[in-house]
Amino acid sequence: MNVEQVFREERGRLLATLVKRFGDLDLAEEVTSDAIEAALKHWPVDGVPDRPGAWLLTTARRKAVDRLRRDQVYAARLALLQVEVDRADPPTTDALPDERLELFFTCAHPALPEEDRGALTLRCLAGFTTPEVARAYLVPVTTMQQRIVRAKKKIKEARIPFRVPDPAELPERLPGVLQAVYSIFTEGYAAQRTDLAEEAIRLARILHRLLPEREVTGLLALMLLIHARRDARADLLEDQDRTLWDRDMIDEGSALVEKALTGGHGPYGVQAAINALHDQAEDFASTDWPQIVALYDVLNALTPSPVIALNRAAAIAMRDGAAAGLALLDELAGVPKLRDYHPYRAARADLLHRLGRSAEAAQAYREAIALAGTEPEQDFLRRRLTAIEGQS
Repeated sequence: MNVEQVFREERGRLLATLVKRFGDLDLAEEVTSDAIEAALKHWPVDGVPDRPGAWLLTTARRKAVDRLRRDQVYAARLALLQVEVDRADPPTTDALPDERLELFFTCAHPALPEEDRGALTLRCLAGFTTPEVARAYLVPVTTMQQRIVRAKKKIKEARIPFRVPDPAELPERLPGVLQAVYSIFTEGYAAQRTDLAEEAIRLARILHRLLPEREVTGLLALMLLIHARRDARADLLEDQDRTLWDRDMIDEGSALVEKALTGGHGPYGVQAAINALHDQAEDFASTDWPQIVALYDVLNALTPSPVIALNRAAAIAMRDGAAAGLALLDELAGVPKLRDYHPYRAARADLLHRLGRSAEAAQAYREAIALAGTEPEQDFLRRRLTAIEGQS
């Protein structure tokens, strides 16, 4: 394992351990960076140690002691935390304790604004720099700096605990953690940032290993089954070259779907099952649309939303014909959330085109292009518009 891989694997665990030890996210981040900087200085000369995590933790603890000694604000905490004992008693295990689950719940605490949770998860658990997080969310670096500082301040002022919720609290708290991870994936998917989508999957794997709950399994399955189509996604699903789909990822995701739906089901598991049906079909024509519509009915009962209604209408169009789907979309035309939602305009454009109403379809594609938030999305819609105009 090279130095970069070590940092990638160990940084989140190191930060989580230090947050638990010192109770201060800023201090933990500072000494984590100090320890990595020290490793960059020594490891190229001395080689990567046999227990790199233990080396980083010992170094970070010593850096923390030095900082606490220099800072009178932390003087009392020095005695309370007994960091001198920690310094004299370095870890003896081959790896850091894995306390990242606590950090997942801290970063996605409901006291934090929803828009900050994914950003803080990327910053703390994925090890992204602030400019990298800003790029992921397509905002200026100064804006992201303010958001991260605000989130950390809230954690400190609200005394948000660094712990896994009690079993009774878990059903209420877990959805926020899953949404934070999924938001990272959807940001990467929309911008066709493969690296960002894969980082979200890596985080989901960590979460699943630490907490193999049904909906955690469903989330991991969902992302795998969507990401399996990444190399062909420049086209509509019906036009994609299915030989480009990642069959190993589809097999893994499909196996996880079975586990996610065993003994019950939640929103992520149902969404994963829908995508499994898409991925397992030999071609578009053989897709099991009646079953997909049935699953959307289940999903709409679990978590009703305009977006689910939109996807259900598109599935009904495939089952019952474009006219039936368009009638449902027209019923949704007045829903505020869909008014500026470009997939709604794009879905309507596609059904209008299928019905031979080319002029209306072209106009709907123009509206979708104006609303699309990323260049990849706009490029795809422009290609669809050009194809329609070329047939006119």
